[in-house]
Amino acid sequence: MNEDASHWINRYMDVYLVVTRRINAQIRDSIAADITNDQYLILRLINGQELCTSTYLAESFAVGKSSITAIINRLVEAGMVERTRDENDRRQVYLSMTENGRSVYEEAEKQIQEVISPYLFDFEKKDIENFIMMFEKLGRLMQESGGKSN
Repeated sequence: MNEDASHWINRYMDVYLVVTRRINAQIRDSIAADITNDQYLILRLINGQELCTSTYLAESFAVGKSSITAIINRLVEAGMVERTRDENDRRQVYLSMTENGRSVYEEAEKQIQEVISPYLFDFEKKDIENFIMMFEKLGRLMQESGGKSN
């Protein structure tokens, strides 16, 4: 590995630790009464999929299905998510939000917007767009390679 790459990786890791720990803590504090960060992220993914499955969630989180099942079970018990079997293939189970789940999700979404938006005011719109585009590209590269470098 060349010296530049090592320097960039160290800088990335330093800022990654600060940003993710602080944002996650602030999000956790703002939505703590209703759901956990992981539960919020699960609801967010379910909201974005017409036919959401545990397999899709496990792949998105890069964890085993048993980890997702535990979170889904808690969301089902809390009345936020429901399971529906496919009429044509009874082995296929789809996950969807209940009205209660949608309400909790939408409130958490508002609270997260309030946590993150103040940080954006220190940047110009073009800088925010560039940052998001580069971060999305990094995400795509990671998904395409299965999370492993080439």
